[in-house]
Amino acid sequence: MAKTSAATGKQVKVTLIKSPFGQLLAHRETVKGLGLRKIRDSRVLVDTPAVRGMLVAACHMLQVEEL
Repeated sequence: MAKTSAATGKQVKVTLIKSPFGQLLAHRETVKGLGLRKIRDSRVLVDTPAVRGMLVAACHMLQVEEL
């Protein structure tokens, strides 16, 4: 059985650096789903494939740091 990143405890810090205003609805909803509301708002999230997919979708508005 393979270990997932959630089991190993890897995390990423995600910061909103650009406003989602004027972006595609799917991108705005992705940012909202990550828990980001305002510019310079940050969240520490567990590094899972679902979160990675969300980061790829809205990467032009986000700054991502691995912890």
